[in-house]
Amino acid sequence: MKFYPLKTPAAGETPLAAEYKDGREIGVIRLGAGHLFFRKMRKIYYISYPEIRQCFRRVQLIPTKCCCGKGDFQVENLVISDGEQELAMIQLPGTRAAEALMEEMRARAPHAKLSNI
Repeated sequence: MKFYPLKTPAAGETPLAAEYKDGREIGVIRLGAGHLFFRKMRKIYYISYPEIRQCFRRVQLIPTKCCCGKGDFQVENLVISDGEQELAMIQLPGTRAAEALMEEMRARAPHAKLSNI
């Protein structure tokens, strides 16, 4: 596995691989002891918890048409920011996963500004 940093590179890939393997998985995200990992295509990106300054949910409404009428399909995303810019927007499998992830982030990154929008 190859790991790509969102901000500052970590010391080595061997401890990252062990942390990734032991992390809690929520969709494409894995919460390790010191880093948040997520998969995009065949790459694994990571960021350490102290580098996360703001983290929030972004819900996108996608208009849909079906046989019985029109509606909106909700797509949940986690947005990670370093305080200056958005570093990543990660799609989540659903509302329950997004709520569970935000609870985990409150415990692992208490310094970050978290909002449940």
